[in-house]
Amino acid sequence: MVPRLLTLPDPALVVLVGVVDSGKSTFARRAFASTQVLSTDVFRAMVADDGADLSASRAAFELLHRVAALRLERGRLTVVDATNTWPDARADLVDLARAHGVPPVAVVLDVPPRICAERNRSRPDRRPVPEPALRRQRDRLRRSLSTLTDEGFSAVHVLTDEEAATATVELVPPSERARWGP
Repeated sequence: MVPRLLTLPDPALVVLVGVVDSGKSTFARRAFASTQVLSTDVFRAMVADDGADLSASRAAFELLHRVAALRLERGRLTVVDATNTWPDARADLVDLARAHGVPPVAVVLDVPPRICAERNRSRPDRRPVPEPALRRQRDRLRRSLSTLTDEGFSAVHVLTDEEAATATVELVPPSERARWGP
């Protein structure tokens, strides 16, 4: 298989979208600099000493949005590593990107449910997410696939599990940004 090439504007707000254990963090680590990736798990750990502590989610997202805003003010490519399966969560990020004059781009990891469930059960670093929660995330993701462009994303890239494992990212400089719009 020829690796998929994702052409992304720089700067931009890249919103990763996918079910728990779809490979978002793995893709982000491989495709972007560590300084560019804002992970909700990392922010939960910052505020609660546990990246899996969902009771810290509100504070973690508040902090993540603040750091994203600061990066975007400086014209820095910013990647949000979270499930982002809720339309409201994505709307907040689209608004944040637009407020800073950068295009919001969605990168969706559309991975079969059985693969996510297997990975979820085998993670040694945290308790598994309950199966009903995974199904709800998957249902929201499937419903969202046809609406992401309507939500205001400048571009939407949907990757299979195999594509996410090999995809490469090419950043388009500001001089060519006009084709993306703010």
